[in-house]
Amino acid sequence: ELPQIEDEDDEEDSRTAIPPKTVEEKRETSKRFCLYTSCKLQWGLVVQSSNSTTNPPPYKPPLLQPARAPTQGNSVSEQQPQRTMAMAAALAGMAMDEVRASAAWVAARSSHVTVDSEAIERVADNMHDKIPKIEWDFEGIHYFDDGPLTVQYLFVLDALNFCFWPDKDLNYDDLASGLKAALENDKSVFDADRLQKYTGPELRKLLNWPRPLPLEDERVRLLHEVGYELERSFGGKASNLVKSCEKSASMLVATITSHFPGFRDHSVYKGHQVFFYKRAQIFTADLFGAFKGQGYGDFHDITSITIFADYIVPAVLRELGVLIYHSKLATMIDSESEIAAGSEEEVELRACSIYAVEKMRDLIRLKSGKQVLTVELDLWLWAYGVQRPSLQHHRTLSIYY
Repeated sequence: ELPQIEDEDDEEDSRTAIPPKTVEEKRETSKRFCLYTSCKLQWGLVVQSSNSTTNPPPYKPPLLQPARAPTQGNSVSEQQPQRTMAMAAALAGMAMDEVRASAAWVAARSSHVTVDSEAIERVADNMHDKIPKIEWDFEGIHYFDDGPLTVQYLFVLDALNFCFWPDKDLNYDDLASGLKAALENDKSVFDADRLQKYTGPELRKLLNWPRPLPLEDERVRLLHEVGYELERSFGGKASNLVKSCEKSASMLVATITSHFPGFRDHSVYKGHQVFFYKRAQIFTADLFGAFKGQGYGDFHDITSITIFADYIVPAVLRELGVLIYHSKLATMIDSESEIAAGSEEEVELRACSIYAVEKMRDLIRLKSGKQVLTVELDLWLWAYGVQRPSLQHHRTLSIYY
């Protein structure tokens, strides 16, 4: 059973186990798990180690068995696509369930980060009357043409959207605006065949950056991976990737992490696998924000998306009192010491952020009686953080954020 933080009026310690499930609930969980396992086997979903720096072999999805000749009254060729799509939908939903469930599992066992339930309620009280609305491109740094080229731009952007802090002058705005300028200058700059050929110096030239980028070799490798798999499986177009997911945000996340190893953002904490999928989720949210929930940004299950656990959100939650760092971790962050990828401290920072904002969203919904999207809360938290450069954030070398 997955423990979770109890409501603040519970007299026991806040980190306790959830109530036992009924027999019916256990049966339903067992059926969902079996279906999920079947989906993973059929779709060939392989999770890469979060500490791997080698170039993984290209993902090769298993071929579906050819449909047998239909018998009278039973068209196998008609049933196969329906069965496959049903399994895909189940896999997609479970992928996002994994993110939430594993974050709660970590929050219940965290020893370096504590989630303050009273602070969550204070923030919810302050926000529920007027939920902040932040425009997706409030900085004016992104490319947008309301078409497939924007989708291609966003996918390349989010493939490279990680680890800026080692270069104190580099930030996300430089990446977004640099790629925008490159695309405006040459509309074929992100064609799949070209993505497979870029070198480090060529990427720097695209971004108009004067020196090697942090984790530059990994950035180039991921560009090659994106170009190769887009060309191999989606006709070279990220827009075809989005169309294949039938307006499902959770299916888009599952499809990206299935086809593109560089997006498989996970870790292992106390022997338990923990899922984040930050860049796959932020691509989905970028589509939703850029297209204002229409066209390529139209997702019937956008509520399935969680926050995007990175550097900024934990720092903002600490500023708001929602996350409390224990003394050793606080000293490491305030002294700008590097925290190892996959360490307990790093996993707790990210997982507790997801857990806390999920609870915050639920409280705001309850108090306001309005639908609140986690992607909206994430955008507000991120905007709050980038406007406060004095905030101390943790420093981890990672390709995932």
